[in-house]
Amino acid sequence: MTRKLKILLTGANGYIGKRLLPVLIDQGHQVVCCLRDTNRFSSHYREHPNVSLIQVDFLKSCKDIKFPEDTDVAYYLIHSMSDKNSEFEKMEAKSAESFLTLLNKTKARQLIYLGGIANQEKLSRHLSSRKNVEQILRGGTVPLTSLNAGIIVGSGSSSFEIIRDLVEKLPVMIAPKWLNTKTQPIAIRNVIEFLSGILLKADTFGKSYDIGGPDVLSYKEMLLQFAEVRKLKRKIFTVPALTPRLSSYWLYFITNTSYNLAVNLVNSMKVEVVARQNNLHIDLGIRLLTYKEAVNMAFQKIEQRNVVSSWKDSIISSAGNSNLLMNIKVPENGCFINRVEIPLLQDSERVLENIWSIGGQRGWYYGNVLWKIRGFIDKLAGGVGLRRGRTNENSINEGDTLDFWRVLVANKIGRRLLLFAEMKLPGEAWLDFQLLKKNNMEYLIQTATFRPKGLAGRIYWYLMLPFHTFIFKGMASNIVRYSK
Repeated sequence: MTRKLKILLTGANGYIGKRLLPVLIDQGHQVVCCLRDTNRFSSHYREHPNVSLIQVDFLKSCKDIKFPEDTDVAYYLIHSMSDKNSEFEKMEAKSAESFLTLLNKTKARQLIYLGGIANQEKLSRHLSSRKNVEQILRGGTVPLTSLNAGIIVGSGSSSFEIIRDLVEKLPVMIAPKWLNTKTQPIAIRNVIEFLSGILLKADTFGKSYDIGGPDVLSYKEMLLQFAEVRKLKRKIFTVPALTPRLSSYWLYFITNTSYNLAVNLVNSMKVEVVARQNNLHIDLGIRLLTYKEAVNMAFQKIEQRNVVSSWKDSIISSAGNSNLLMNIKVPENGCFINRVEIPLLQDSERVLENIWSIGGQRGWYYGNVLWKIRGFIDKLAGGVGLRRGRTNENSINEGDTLDFWRVLVANKIGRRLLLFAEMKLPGEAWLDFQLLKKNNMEYLIQTATFRPKGLAGRIYWYLMLPFHTFIFKGMASNIVRYSK
């Protein structure tokens, strides 16, 4: 394909979208990214000449939104993995209908959708919803090419991270019987090759393809093969006694998944997900990677600290409000504030690097045991805990997760990092790091802000005040002093 295209990309902040975007850019296409929150978009691509942004929430009124009329191809990569809202099927249908109404007003020649393999008569709610969304999109004026995948294996994918947690933490597993369910995993690299390979392929218009790797495995076999790749010996025993609810709690407490995602995964894992045979990979010249190859490639990315996207950075990993725009301005009135100012004793760039390395394996510079206890308590309370870590040890972007925080501002040039708390709290909390000059001297200004909700929030603040006092002061001091 020699002609460069104008491509509409929804879900550009999602796990798949973040991986597909650089491929489309490298091919020279113009990409219009549809985002519910442009503040979460990667700063790396924000100023790219071939990238433009549209902020749109398809669950709200879209009467003032217009897609570029000269759009050639559109990707619909929006779906929910949360059971939090009991009417998520209606929400997914409404989102698809709103999107389709806008797309039908363009001159687009192809719509590409990534759904789920749904070949069984009895499906989970989420697989049924995905199938329904496909039918809605097929009813538009733009020809649809649908790709349906099962378990996607890649660094940062929810399935990969959950399997990794289970294998690396548990030498012996007493597991639910659904571990015997068959599935057909596919490498993330192959998924991106399929998504980019079918661009304006006329013979794929109006068709639906299941995509999967060459291996059909049970979840138990996936865990054991993962262990082989990691050179670990593991024993797995399946029992019928674990109910779906107990299975969800089992996943929630052992892995870094959220409870809502655990519920969905358990419900979906009870359904066999095996692809219908087709020759699309042959037509596109794609070599399907085995499951072990996909796992090995994922760890290469992790070891190179080059994880492009992670499910943990998506909104489904959060337990609270997902709209960053509502939280990006730190309030002042009715708040409790802990402010620490430390003069810089070394080069400010090194201090800035210390700030940008916070969380994950590095920890929080002071009282890491206390932070872990707080994370454990949060997990018991149904929160996200500390297990999400951070996606990349070398970089931070708006929208990323840092343990039980969400990044609101990551402006290295402006020398500011602003975090919003996603742990269970009787209120809202922000943690702000800034490097500023005062009286010809540079300072680290670290500000913790807590806006309580009712009496419970005020009691919480005063109960935690003794801990906050020495933890925040110790953290700021060590950020300034720390040297590798």
